Amino acid sequence: MERLGTGIGWRPEIADAVERMPGIDWVEAVAENVCPGHLPESLRRLRERGVTVIPHGVSLGLGGADRPDETRLTALAERAEALGAPLVTEHIAFVRAGGLLTASPRLEAGHLLPVPRTRDALDVLCENIRIAQDALPVPLAVENIAALIAWPGEEMTEGQFLYDLADRTGVRLLIDVANLHTNHVNRAEDPAKALAELPLEAIAYVHVAGGFERDGVWHDSHAHPVPEAVLDILTDLASQVSPPGVLLERDENFPEPAELGRELGAIRGALEKGRATRESSTGRSETTPRESKAPQDSVVPDGSKAPQDSVAPDGSKAPQDSVAPDGSEARQSSSPVEPPADTTAARQRLALAQTALLSALVAGTPVPEGFDRVRLGVQARALAGKRADVVAKVAPELPHILGQAYRPAFLAYAQRHPMTGGYRQDALDFAGHLLSTGHPENPTARRHLHTWHLDRSSPTPPSHRPTTRLARATRKVLLRR
Repeated sequence: MERLGTGIGWRPEIADAVERMPGIDWVEAVAENVCPGHLPESLRRLRERGVTVIPHGVSLGLGGADRPDETRLTALAERAEALGAPLVTEHIAFVRAGGLLTASPRLEAGHLLPVPRTRDALDVLCENIRIAQDALPVPLAVENIAALIAWPGEEMTEGQFLYDLADRTGVRLLIDVANLHTNHVNRAEDPAKALAELPLEAIAYVHVAGGFERDGVWHDSHAHPVPEAVLDILTDLASQVSPPGVLLERDENFPEPAELGRELGAIRGALEKGRATRESSTGRSETTPRESKAPQDSVVPDGSKAPQDSVAPDGSKAPQDSVAPDGSEARQSSSPVEPPADTTAARQRLALAQTALLSALVAGTPVPEGFDRVRLGVQARALAGKRADVVAKVAPELPHILGQAYRPAFLAYAQRHPMTGGYRQDALDFAGHLLSTGHPENPTARRHLHTWHLDRSSPTPPSHRPTTRLARATRKVLLRR
C-alpha cells in the first residue's frame, strides 16, 4: 500500500481552502457527489498537482442482506477511474432494507446503520465484499462505523469481526478512530481492545473527525473540532503501527482555514507522539509492523476456529498485497482463504432482522425484541433530523418557500412517511404531500411550492422549457433598464 500522508476530506464548501492549504498530500471526495464526466475544477487542479484523490462511497450498503447493486458498483468504478484513484472506500453498514427478501416495501435509512456482529452477517458481508472487489478496478477498503445502537445477541467484538472479515476476503480496512470513540461512549466498547484485535497491517488509512456529547450519547457529527479523546486513540494506534495515511473529515459548520490547519497540526502531533512511543519499544520501527495476533475465538461458519494459514515470513497473518513482476502492486485478489458459504438462508434471516429494525426507526413499527427503546428513539430522531437537513441542502428552495415552518413540517411528515428513494425524491414527495393536504396555508407560499413541485417532477428539466427561458430573458431585459 502506497504512503498517502496527511489528507483532508474535500468538500465544495472548502474547496478553495483545501487547494491553498500547505501540507495536504491527498484528499477524499464523497463518491456519490462526483460526476465522472464533469469533475469539479478544484479536483482537476489538485490532480494536476499530483494530489491523490480517493472516492469514498456512502450508498452501497455492503452490510445489507441484498447483494450489491450492479449500477452502484459500476458508478463507483467509474469514479475511481475518472479520479485515477489507487483504491476506493465504503462502509461496513446497511443503508436500506425490505424488498424481495422480505416481501415488504423497500425502506431507505438515509444513514449508515450498524450490522449485527454475528456469523450470519459476517457471511453475507464477506460475499458482498467479494462481489464488490470483482467489480472494482482498484482495491477496496471498508470503514468501521459509529453507532448509537447495539444489536442484541452479538457473537463477536468489533475487533474480532473486522479481523475475520479481512482474513476471509483480503479487503483493506479504513479505521475511523472517531468511530471507535463513539462506540466507546455509546456502547461501552474499549478502543484499546479493538485496536489490539485488529490486523493492523491491513489498514489502508485512518479517519479522524469530531462530534459532541448530549445526554450521555456521542453524536458523530463531523461538524465539531476533533476532541482529545479521539487524538489519544490515534496516538495509541500510531504507537503500534505507522498508518499509510490519516485524513481529517469535516462535513458541516466549516471553520476558518486556519482552524482546519490547527486541527491537522494536532493530528500530526498525535501521530508523532505515537511514533516516538513505537520507536522506543523493543522491536518496533517505522518499517517493522506489529505482529497481529488473532483475536480469541475467531470462528468460521461451521463453528470451528479459523484456519491459521496465510502466514507471512515475518510471522504476521494478514491480507497481503500481491506484487506484479514489475514490482508494482497487483490488483487486490478477491479469492477467499476458505470456500464461500451458501448465504441464502443467512441473507433471509439478516433481511428480516434489518427490516424490522429499520421499520421501527423510520416507520414507527414496534421495537424489535432486545433493543434499547430509549436509544432507538434517539436514533430515530437523529435519522429524521438528518433527512430534514439533507433535503434542505438538495432542495434549498423548500426552506426558502416555507420559512421557519419548514423543519417542523418536515419532521411531522417524516414520522409517517419513510424514505423509499433518494433525498431528491424525498424532497419531491414531501412537497407533494404538503400540496395534497392543503399546505402551506399562505396562498403565495402555496403557489411558489406548486410551481417548484411542477418544475421538479416534470420529465423536462426546468431550464429547457420555453416558458422558463422566456422568463429568464425577460428578467435580464428588466435588470438592464
